[in-house]
Amino acid sequence: MTKAKTNPNGVPTTVIIKPSRGWFSLRLNDLWQYRELLYFLTWRDIKVRYKQTVLGAAWAIIQPFFAMVVFTLFFGKLAKVPSEGVPYPIFSYAGLLPWTFFAQAMGQTSGSLVGNANLVTKVYFPRLVIPLSANLAPLVDFCIAFTVLIGMMFYYHIFPTGTFIWLPVFLLLAFATSLGVGLWLSALNVQYRDVRYTMPFLTQLWLFATPVIYPSGSVVGGGWRIILGLNPMTGVVEGFRWAVLGIGNAPGSMTYMSMGVTVLLVLTGVMYFNRMEKTFADIV
Repeated sequence: MTKAKTNPNGVPTTVIIKPSRGWFSLRLNDLWQYRELLYFLTWRDIKVRYKQTVLGAAWAIIQPFFAMVVFTLFFGKLAKVPSEGVPYPIFSYAGLLPWTFFAQAMGQTSGSLVGNANLVTKVYFPRLVIPLSANLAPLVDFCIAFTVLIGMMFYYHIFPTGTFIWLPVFLLLAFATSLGVGLWLSALNVQYRDVRYTMPFLTQLWLFATPVIYPSGSVVGGGWRIILGLNPMTGVVEGFRWAVLGIGNAPGSMTYMSMGVTVLLVLTGVMYFNRMEKTFADIV
């Protein structure tokens, strides 16, 4: 495919667009050239999320807050689940924040290609821009909901320590995990539309396999810790609590295991996405 283009001197040039080759071709130059498209698609996703809503951005707070209330009632009060020396409401909310970001980003990314079918079939641009923009949009919700956590910390007289500087690392890890899973699901969803029907089940199952409502250190032991470490969100949630609240242990073998799984998800997700990219316009 070719398209006409002019250089800064006004001389017409020809740009030849070729399909990606190999399993791992990021074409970072193309992504940089289309950075404005990434920005506008991300901004569009943010505006669409709150368009014609009564509560607007308050929805970013309502979901994790009311989930925290339910978990506190059933797991904190009735089941007496330990919370590592801090009140259970702030323990569960600190776990729900990265989890909610991950769940929203994974869900939006998985359906991003099908949702932008008209764009994919009509104009050329790096297809990786679409899942990237869908993965970036939930960061706004995270920032809004994070203000509630800050208020809860002051209410319970829990103040940030030196570990707080590690917060961006675990947020980046959550972003990478949702992107890796989202790349797999978005590419699969183009071919198999029933992927979207598995998303609620997958998200719910993954929630209870992640130490959001329970501490892994005092509840999970033995060989189960190795299995729990294979869940990439385990390192995110445990590390997030350690960084923000200063509870739990510093990142150890289980966290590094989760990081390794995240790296594997991103690498294989990019490989599969690039492998299938040339067929998106024909199938979607």
